[in-house]
Amino acid sequence: MFTARGGWERRGLKVGLIAVVVGSAWLVRETQGAALLEFYTGISNQLQIVQTKPDTTDRLHNARVLELEAQIADLQFQNQKLKKLISYTEKQPATSKPIVSRVVGRGADNWWQQVTINRGSSAGIESGAIVKAEGGLVGIVENVTMNTSRILLITDMKSTIGVNISRTGAKGILRGNSSTEAVLEFYEKVPNVKVGDVITTSTHSRKFPSGLPIGKVKSLDLKKLPASIAKIELFPPISSLDWVAVYPKAEEQLSEKSLSTNTQPQKSN
Repeated sequence: MFTARGGWERRGLKVGLIAVVVGSAWLVRETQGAALLEFYTGISNQLQIVQTKPDTTDRLHNARVLELEAQIADLQFQNQKLKKLISYTEKQPATSKPIVSRVVGRGADNWWQQVTINRGSSAGIESGAIVKAEGGLVGIVENVTMNTSRILLITDMKSTIGVNISRTGAKGILRGNSSTEAVLEFYEKVPNVKVGDVITTSTHSRKFPSGLPIGKVKSLDLKKLPASIAKIELFPPISSLDWVAVYPKAEEQLSEKSLSTNTQPQKSN
């Protein structure tokens, strides 16, 4: 009896399995596999969600780490440049205390003409103040607001500076060239100058005190008419300024301004 019942159970199980297989085949045929595809897609999506969540979290974490690393690298770079500038200013004659400022504005269309710094009249900066960076002169304060100042760079093509050759005293006018080089036009037809000579501001300069280093002679054209010229490689890194030191006007400049004001004829009432 039990043997017969077991046989019927096994036959029933086989029949049931055959029915499931046949039914599944019929369903796939009738739906052209849509149901099976939908079932497979659902399972795949669930697996993908499970697998994606940790990956997304990892990517966000890695992106944040990379962002922080970039910020740290930038701060370290700026810190090094600031230390160099402070070291440079400490080596300068103690005539006046410079105001260390950061460049906060510089347009692509006037990259070589001007920059804006984050200090202004509230910090004691005035129009006409001298601006230097590591290496020497970079420009002059042209315009001042309470919290910012605009600097006219020596690389501006309208910038002109009286300079001389430190070795021989040969003099000329330095003009900006919208690049890391400037053009020096000598007063003499055949000046006593050679490649490598250092140039500084001259005693004839009215905007700048004498002796400020600017650059060195890179090449010469002694046949140029009407006067000989030289290309000057500038010392300061004007193409990548981040920090500058602003020096208040020298006492002699202020006294000259005061004298000229006092000697002007007064208007009658």
